[in-house]
Amino acid sequence: MDIVYKLILVLHFIGVAMLVGGFLSQIGAKPPLVTHWMRDGVLLQLVTGFALVGIAPNLEGGEPFDNAAVGTKLLIAVIVTVLTLLGMRQEPEKQKPYWAAAGALAIVNILVAVFWVAA
Repeated sequence: MDIVYKLILVLHFIGVAMLVGGFLSQIGAKPPLVTHWMRDGVLLQLVTGFALVGIAPNLEGGEPFDNAAVGTKLLIAVIVTVLTLLGMRQEPEKQKPYWAAAGALAIVNILVAVFWVAA
C-alpha cells in the first residue's frame, strides 16, 4: 500500500507542476490564457488529493490529516477548478482575471501544504 501512496503522491506533484507551469508559461503573453494544462493539472490534483487523504490513515504508522488544513486545501482547489473552467469558456481577451486568480490561489495552496499541513 505504501508504493500505491507514493505513486499517487507523484501524480499529485505532477498535477501541481502542470497547474503552476501552465500559469507561469502565460506570464508575458498578450493576453494570458487559462490553458488546458492548468485545467488538467487542477483536476489531477483534486482526484489524487482525495486518494491521498483516503489512503494515508490506512498506512502502517499513518496518522490522520489535520481536517482543517485538508478542508482549506480542498476549498482552494475547488475554487481554482471553477476559475479554470470558467476562464476557458471566456474569450481570450477576458481570461486574464481567471488566469491570475487561479494561478495565485494555486501558489497559495502550495504554501498551505508546506506550512500548515506539513507542520
